[in-house]
Amino acid sequence: MLDYIIVGLGLGGASTAFRLEEMGQSFLVFEDGSVNSSKVAGGVMNPVILKRFTLAWQADAQLKDAKGFYKRLENHLNTTFFSAVEIYRKFSSVEEQNDWFAAADRSHLAPFLDTKLKAAITPGIPSEYSFGRVLQTSKVDTRKLLNTYLEYLLREEKLRKERFFYEDLKVSEDYVEYRGVKARRIIFCDGFGIRKNPFFSYLPLGGNKGEYIIIKARELQLEVTVKSSIFISPLGSGMYAVGATYNNQDKTPGPTAEAREELVKKLEKIITVPYEVVDQVVGIRPSTADRRPLVGKHPEMDNVYCCNGFGSRGVLIAPAASAELLNLIEHAQPVSSEYDLARFTRKHFKRN
Repeated sequence: MLDYIIVGLGLGGASTAFRLEEMGQSFLVFEDGSVNSSKVAGGVMNPVILKRFTLAWQADAQLKDAKGFYKRLENHLNTTFFSAVEIYRKFSSVEEQNDWFAAADRSHLAPFLDTKLKAAITPGIPSEYSFGRVLQTSKVDTRKLLNTYLEYLLREEKLRKERFFYEDLKVSEDYVEYRGVKARRIIFCDGFGIRKNPFFSYLPLGGNKGEYIIIKARELQLEVTVKSSIFISPLGSGMYAVGATYNNQDKTPGPTAEAREELVKKLEKIITVPYEVVDQVVGIRPSTADRRPLVGKHPEMDNVYCCNGFGSRGVLIAPAASAELLNLIEHAQPVSSEYDLARFTRKHFKRN
């Protein structure tokens, strides 16, 4: 009998699986590639919300944990997917400059905001009001991380590339069984797919569709990430990712002309060099109304668990969320209230 079955190998599933490896626990992952929000994520680990110059939820603690976690996973896989990256906020007015300095005076934000502004970054992105640099930022190549880990788990016979059929899961008092595979527990890390999961479909997980475009702009010569109304991030060889959109109404999997038009319109207000759109990428981020994860145990089944709902900050939240869950399971430590899915469970099961 295995210790765990894991359903899904996005950032949540990968973080959970690697922590189990570090703990010496046995597991089998089921992943069919149907939910791709982690692979299309920008992967930027930025602790600051640059629209309002505020610290993202628990970002300081999550950042410290995530950096160590990803470095250990790199070493484990003998590859590189984690790197430092520079992010600059393009100011559009004196008022934005003043807001930046005011934020930098706050003790919790001071470690992340550089008060020495930069007048110019590249001629292709002019700014009359300079640029502010965010400190302690980095980037995870999520596609490389997940593809490399998937291939590793396949070689180790710890993963099956196949669809998981929820109706075939049998839950007993002391174990779960799925098509001949027995485990002490099962953890669902199925992202937006949780909406079809009968064990956790009651949770209010919404979908936030995000799209970004890939452009070729050889004259841009940008080596850092710039945030204005959109992000522009270098990919190498004159290619850049530009995004992203946020749409909580459209749940279709394909790219839309509306999103492309929105991104192009914003891009042309920022850059002054010619470019060509060469691709458009789509993902549906699993998110909750309160923008907090869904971590914890099923209210009626002691061996069925969930680790989900990371929204647009999955690279920061996933390592912390998986630690919260496994501390609950292995060490009986209660999940922190803002992570705990019980905040919705209580309401649902009271109604029913």
